[in-house]
Amino acid sequence: MSVSYLEARENPSTFLSVTSLNFDEFDKLSVVFKVEYEKVFGLNSLDRSKPGRPRTLSTIEDNLFFTLFYDKNYALQETMGFIFGITQSRANELIHELTPILKSSLKTLGCIPERNGLELEKYLQDEEQKDLLIDATEREIQRPSNDELQKFYYSGKAHCHTVKNIIVGGLNDRRVKYLGKTVEGKKHDKKAADEDLIRYPNGTNLHDDTGFLGYEPSNVNVIQPEKKPKGGSLTDEQKKENRLISSVRVVVEHIISGVKRLHIVKQVFRNKKEGFDDLVMEIACGLHNFRCDCRMMSY
Repeated sequence: MSVSYLEARENPSTFLSVTSLNFDEFDKLSVVFKVEYEKVFGLNSLDRSKPGRPRTLSTIEDNLFFTLFYDKNYALQETMGFIFGITQSRANELIHELTPILKSSLKTLGCIPERNGLELEKYLQDEEQKDLLIDATEREIQRPSNDELQKFYYSGKAHCHTVKNIIVGGLNDRRVKYLGKTVEGKKHDKKAADEDLIRYPNGTNLHDDTGFLGYEPSNVNVIQPEKKPKGGSLTDEQKKENRLISSVRVVVEHIISGVKRLHIVKQVFRNKKEGFDDLVMEIACGLHNFRCDCRMMSY
């Protein structure tokens, strides 16, 4: 049994469900992926007429399909090997060879969000929109075997071991503008945002929630729901205002949902390679931005 890109392409809905991209999006990405692939492996590296052992996946499209399939479905490497007709060890090699190439492809397309908080202001300098949303998203990871790491990553709120990222998104285009570094999930949202040292354009309207209480960057208009006082209650006017704010803030939940269309950042994260948890989150945000760009252009 072996699945190929061409077989999957026979059914549009199946293709979308296993890659998160439609045909047009995949084709656009594959053009850039080919360039980045050849930077790593050389021109005509998949040419079967060349001497030596041919690469496992015979076309650029097969390599991109394999990578997207893994990120979207997050199957066990043994399962990936079975599906694609290769060994588990070869599946592991391909995952770690091709994932950085996918990232560089998305970066070339301008879809990777800013990672340096001090540079966000410059990143957004040409944009007219002034409304941004900030939130934090947690991902569960496997329980570390090391006792100290268990304590470090254990989140009492989530009752499991987690990592967290700060996300800043655009209200109008729903793109991820900024992705914070991957930190332990128990870290408070405000503290994580403070440590990222995010600089916003002057006059930005920043929509956040009560998890960022006290987070007030300079030259920014912070829009936050009123927190219910201890032992008290909110007035009808405050409740009405909170509902209005929530109706706007729901957009950031939609953005995070779009990012987590990839099961590799939705399911319990199993990979042990250092930094890989951060890399796949960056790719998930990049693919979300890529889909946003493509689908806005089609309107």
